[in-house]
Amino acid sequence: MAIKSVMVTGATGFVGRSVVRALLSRGMKPVCLVRSEDRLRLQHHQVDPSQLDAVVGGLGDKQTLAQAADGCEAVVHLVGVIIQRWLHGQTFHRIHVEGTCGVIEATRQAGVKRYVHMSALGSRADAASMYHKTKWEAEKAVRASDLDWTIFRPSLIHGPQGEFMTLMNRLICGVFPPVIPYFGNGRARIQPVSVEDVAHCIAESVSRDNTVGKVIDLGGPRTYSWTELYNTCRALMPGARHWKPLMSQPVALAKVIAALSGPPMALTEAVSPRLGLYRFDRGQVQMSQEDNVCDHTIAEELFGLRMRSFEDELSRYAESIR
Repeated sequence: MAIKSVMVTGATGFVGRSVVRALLSRGMKPVCLVRSEDRLRLQHHQVDPSQLDAVVGGLGDKQTLAQAADGCEAVVHLVGVIIQRWLHGQTFHRIHVEGTCGVIEATRQAGVKRYVHMSALGSRADAASMYHKTKWEAEKAVRASDLDWTIFRPSLIHGPQGEFMTLMNRLICGVFPPVIPYFGNGRARIQPVSVEDVAHCIAESVSRDNTVGKVIDLGGPRTYSWTELYNTCRALMPGARHWKPLMSQPVALAKVIAALSGPPMALTEAVSPRLGLYRFDRGQVQMSQEDNVCDHTIAEELFGLRMRSFEDELSRYAESIR
């Protein structure tokens, strides 16, 4: 199907900015629901302003959702949060479930049929974490709709502007803390996938009928244990403090720390947002104990690409991580 204009939520986020570029490269016009138009324009300063539109608003604003969806031929919903920020009204249920239902309704009301949704690998009804449970609830709402939907479930997404790689840079290259902490035994498997590959698949799927009604897992070409992933980062990052040891935090202790540190860290983050990278909750501790892997060749065959190597990509962008 020929798609000319696409509503995109989360357009200025880590994944969103890459998806916007991927849509633009395919001749589509992104209509971006954003908090800040200036931020969007700055991210794409080399793009003719007429090639993308901005609608300023949030997921809870029905009017701006309707405005963004009006006249579009497809919707890409990317918004998600990895940790709840109660002071800002960002809870898993509000963002993942209520936000998704609002976007679905706006999509239907605008007469748009094509809908692409980003979920997360590991989402399921009996998940241990609220993050995965609410991602599953959002998936259920998508499946129950009468839209021509596609759901993507990526593993850990990496790239130079991503929160995970920024955290790795601080833990591995910074003096503080004096150790590189991980949860439990560090043996659970993870399958980091490039943000560029995720963006490629999402943008490609918008105009592909053969992805309608499919749930597509996304992962890189290799799996790592958490300790293997940390050691790989330490080996490839310029300025790594090789004297810093990896240190396990027992799961039970990490959950206690998460519960006790949550309120003071939330207040500290309000003063210094950069400290938010160090926050974690009980759900993240639990998720780190589960394998988060998939068969990456299914997406490769479907979209005709080879998933990028984590080592190759990190070597390419390591110096640009901030």
